[in-house]
Amino acid sequence: MLNWVNRFNIFCLLDNNQYEFEKATYECILAAGAAKFIELKQPKVFSELKKFSIENPGWLFGHFNYPSTDKNDIDFPDAYFFVPEILIKLSQNSICINSDKISPELIFAEIENQSDNIQQQQSTKINIQNRIDEAEYVEKIAALKKHIQRGDCYEINFCQEFFSLNAQVDPSFLYHQLKTISPNPFSAFYKLEDKFCMCASPERFLKKTGNKIISQPIKGTSKRVTEDKIKDEASKSYLINSEKEKSENVMIVDLVRNDMSRFCKEASVKVTELFGIYSFPQVHQMISTIEGLVDEDIHWTKIVESCYPMGSMTGAPKIRVMELIEKYETGPRGLFSGSIGYISPEGDFDFNVVIRSLFYNETKKLLSFNAGGGITFYSEASQEYQESLIKASAIKNVLETSAKSGFNDLLPVN
Repeated sequence: MLNWVNRFNIFCLLDNNQYEFEKATYECILAAGAAKFIELKQPKVFSELKKFSIENPGWLFGHFNYPSTDKNDIDFPDAYFFVPEILIKLSQNSICINSDKISPELIFAEIENQSDNIQQQQSTKINIQNRIDEAEYVEKIAALKKHIQRGDCYEINFCQEFFSLNAQVDPSFLYHQLKTISPNPFSAFYKLEDKFCMCASPERFLKKTGNKIISQPIKGTSKRVTEDKIKDEASKSYLINSEKEKSENVMIVDLVRNDMSRFCKEASVKVTELFGIYSFPQVHQMISTIEGLVDEDIHWTKIVESCYPMGSMTGAPKIRVMELIEKYETGPRGLFSGSIGYISPEGDFDFNVVIRSLFYNETKKLLSFNAGGGITFYSEASQEYQESLIKASAIKNVLETSAKSGFNDLLPVN
């Protein structure tokens, strides 16, 4: 499918990698080509998207950027949604192909005729640079903690960017490597003309099924030690017993509950799992689940708008920490900590949180990725810096693997 879909200028592949994680509606879903589309700008993203959605009541795929006053260098628009020309859904042992213009049998035959290997088509020297060094990172954390001490906020998600200039890479190969090294339940491979997102996210933003809404924010991370079971269990136990990690998590749970109460039926918002510990290839994560019920007349754009951007990537209180993020981070996030997903003809949807992702602008030859974490009064700056590097380790490993396949002199991220 990856080899076949590269012929399209626009596509969106969503893959749960067979995780049984609040079971996904589809194991894998691919939308290719744009029969219709809309490119959106702040501050009218949701009002214009609602009109487009009403006019096109079928399947929609696309993204929301993290809201910012400036434009990120990768150049994804503030939001973009499209009606796919071809839709492929994989569920257990079945495949469903929909297209108004091309025979599904022909599409299936074309895919079967593709190679089942992903070959790297191009490569150049990749030099990863940090947008800020550890000393500057520590200074910024100290400044943010002063805001917390003054009562401006309780918790803030602070992120840093890593990038490479003059990078010529093969996005399909990089996505395949990322998926191999770090399979996660909300992975995505998204192409919009010359812009690519290769995403290995473990986090769901929002899902709607019928009148049920679910959000699953992640706050709390500890490193996997897969070569040593005893140490790995100790790392997991740290997360289970850490008051710091649990305090971060519960702050975001309260924020999400408040966001969902804006559109859910009275008294229907409930925390169905608090401080759940889930293990992924590189990290253990603390995940909580919040559910609520909505009336049938609530449009899906109202639901997303009420929760956007997701609290796990801002902090609390949301408006104030977004101002601090704008002030202290070195540049706009763009699609990082935004969301990619779909809306079904029934008005159901599923959106991820765009983290653990590589971004690439083919025209600019700019490669970028971000990592960060929640900062509280008890945060220790050097430890937070190391945690952000742990979160970026899967992407670093992908680039190192690619280096062995053709890249040279990859600089370590440290």
